[in-house]
Amino acid sequence: MGREIDTVAVLGAGSMGHGIAEVAAIAGYDVTLRDIEESYVEDGYEQLEWSVGKLAEKGQLDQDPDAVLDRVRTTTDLEAAVGDADLVVEAIPEDLEMKRDLFADVEAATAADTILATNTSSLRVTDIAAETEHPERVCGMHFFNPPVKMDLVEVVSGEETDDDVVDAAYGFVESLDKTPVLVRKDIPEFVVNNVLVPFMEEPGWMRDAGEADVRQADAAMVYRRGYPMGPFELADFGGLDIFVHTREQWNEPVPECYRSLVDGDDLGRKTGEGFYDYEDGPGVDYEPGDGEGFNTLRVEARMINEAARLVGQDVADPEDIDIAMRLGGGLPEGTCRTGDKLGLGRVLEKLETLHEETGAPRYEPADYLVELVESGHTGEDAGRGFYDYSDGGPYHYIRHEIDEDGVLRVVFDREERLNALSDDMLNEIDRLLKTVDTDEVTCVTFEGAGDRAFSAGADITGFTTADATDLMAVEDAVETIYDFERPTIAKIDGLCLGGGFEITMACDIRLATEGSRLGSPEINLGLIPGGGGTQRLVRLVGEARTKELVFRGEQISAEKAVDWGILNRAVPESEFEETVEAFVSDIANGPQTALKVAKQVINEGQDASLKTAIAMESQAFGLLSTTDDMLEGVEAFTHDRDPDFE
Repeated sequence: MGREIDTVAVLGAGSMGHGIAEVAAIAGYDVTLRDIEESYVEDGYEQLEWSVGKLAEKGQLDQDPDAVLDRVRTTTDLEAAVGDADLVVEAIPEDLEMKRDLFADVEAATAADTILATNTSSLRVTDIAAETEHPERVCGMHFFNPPVKMDLVEVVSGEETDDDVVDAAYGFVESLDKTPVLVRKDIPEFVVNNVLVPFMEEPGWMRDAGEADVRQADAAMVYRRGYPMGPFELADFGGLDIFVHTREQWNEPVPECYRSLVDGDDLGRKTGEGFYDYEDGPGVDYEPGDGEGFNTLRVEARMINEAARLVGQDVADPEDIDIAMRLGGGLPEGTCRTGDKLGLGRVLEKLETLHEETGAPRYEPADYLVELVESGHTGEDAGRGFYDYSDGGPYHYIRHEIDEDGVLRVVFDREERLNALSDDMLNEIDRLLKTVDTDEVTCVTFEGAGDRAFSAGADITGFTTADATDLMAVEDAVETIYDFERPTIAKIDGLCLGGGFEITMACDIRLATEGSRLGSPEINLGLIPGGGGTQRLVRLVGEARTKELVFRGEQISAEKAVDWGILNRAVPESEFEETVEAFVSDIANGPQTALKVAKQVINEGQDASLKTAIAMESQAFGLLSTTDDMLEGVEAFTHDRDPDFE
């Protein structure tokens, strides 16, 4: 039987607690925020109130902020907080005994069907639930900090958690407009932390051994491998004490370079000094050239090995691991995907060499990784690794479906990076349009996930790691969109910049919300637009306006883009979907042969002389006059009815 959730209690008003309370209130739930001291509750509520106000100020809240705040009440009374709650989320410090005591008290004060969830990031749900009489009610619901911005939530099943509790928790996370990832087995640190810890830890061991320094490791992983932060930079950001405490609570060894800093109370950014000096020094100051000579494979091999261990132990699927690492770890691509691109044979060989040389358990290859390699499933080049590439592989960065009217709806699915265009995403767009059965398609719509961006452009983290030929993937995908034989529509809501702007210019129809911004900012990176960004733009708006946009690298409003002839329409947010669907309906129900020919003649005619283009048009007109669709159109016109084209 499904469990209904209407009221939520959040225990702990710190950064995680008030953040969880905020997202629940925004989603429409009645929320009680509770802590042990009135001052803690007041501070938490003030932060929640400030955050809701900022969201409203930035136009990121589609409701009255006062209505959100009216759904939140505060208390220090535990029984009053949880007595009527359908869901209780614990968000107190990572202390096992403290959490156990709290859950025992909560269980006694709640109804038998109340779901009890812990926001722990590193402890086992089963261990926390051990002091309760009904551990089947307890699950994990690990939000990432800050909850209002981070999209991922790890939903964890304890060893005795009921399936319907997990299902309800999963559904609750979805109702918050967050992405849940199911952790099927209750292991310490779940998915993201298990895979991310080696990223920070392994460079520490290398530094201890004199095989790397801080700036070398950080520069290599950022500028050579495309990670958003270097390992030591990330450790400083999160707090070195948290890293060391988490490792020690599971009796895991800790690199001396970490321990010595923590012993000296140099905990990273929060104390002003860690691996970098943020007070008296320059802070994070590594440069691209600093990364030469660092063994990046050693770090990534350990991360990939951890991912393989999770898959092999049935903790999570490769797809969920990769989504978790992108949304929760901030990685540009999932770790399983990285392994398939690097080659799992290389990864296994590296681990075996390190294990033989050191004997350290951290290098012992996961059984599943060995199994994959021994089966010949060594990655993308072999046709199979974590993923099956026999038909091109799964789609990681776009979602697509063909509806009953033949409309192919494509969503750029990298919301965590404002739908920035990676090489993989561009290849997926290209592959989809080249392999789809066009006889089943009437038109195509393109849009970005979320409401912040159609696409903010090419993913610049890949610029320093890509070959020049890789960057040409933009041109390939854009040309495929432009040449696609069915009409294409760009649905622009939010930022539409760089490569995203170039994709829209390759589309036949461009529709936007009034708040959208468009532009070609490449000049600010020392580049020029690619993917036809200069040539299609000049054909749309002329030389003067093209040079203004390209030379200045500025964004223009949707209203100005309409005035300049870049957009077909810019409408209020409330009218956007209705406007789009009006265009889609007209095209999807139109004469498909004529639409195909019209697109071809218009596109090709632009590159021909006027005389040649008119001849093309005349020939096409003559051919279409012999079709059944033409006869149906004439008959429908004569009898004053809507045509029913084939």
